[in-house]
Amino acid sequence: MSDRDARDREVGELEAQEARLVLPRFTYEDAWTLGGLLVGMARERGAPVAVDIRHGPQQLFHCALPGSSADNDAWIDRKRRVVERYGVSSFLVGARFRAKGTTFEVSSRLDPDRYAAHGGAFPVAVEGAGVIGSVTVSGLPQAEDHAMVVEALERLLSSYASADD
Repeated sequence: MSDRDARDREVGELEAQEARLVLPRFTYEDAWTLGGLLVGMARERGAPVAVDIRHGPQQLFHCALPGSSADNDAWIDRKRRVVERYGVSSFLVGARFRAKGTTFEVSSRLDPDRYAAHGGAFPVAVEGAGVIGSVTVSGLPQAEDHAMVVEALERLLSSYASADD
């Protein structure tokens, strides 16, 4: 498989995640549940992360675990701004630029002190409403930040299905 094919495949996989991870609702209680899932996962793994969950501009959840720093909060802000601007995960935005043979930093024309297309920020999308917020993790390598958010959203989505049974 060529590098181009691998980059295109990565973009397709990330787009499929986003299509699959659309929630039936997202309340303040759901934000708390999602935040608790992420904090629990991070503690189990000894991950030194900060977690942030937003509904529009309102911060509904924030937690900084031991080993994280104010730098993680700055990364959260930069990655979250990418989700707000593009309406897709920060990791997908970076992957799309790489698939075009460039980088976000070189080609986006956005201030890298304010925007970072690195993994870890994911849109909170609700059926019938679209993207209404974001969930962000910072503190691990970008693919791991992204994977942690995806896993927590999958668990949250699964809990909705279980509650309906």
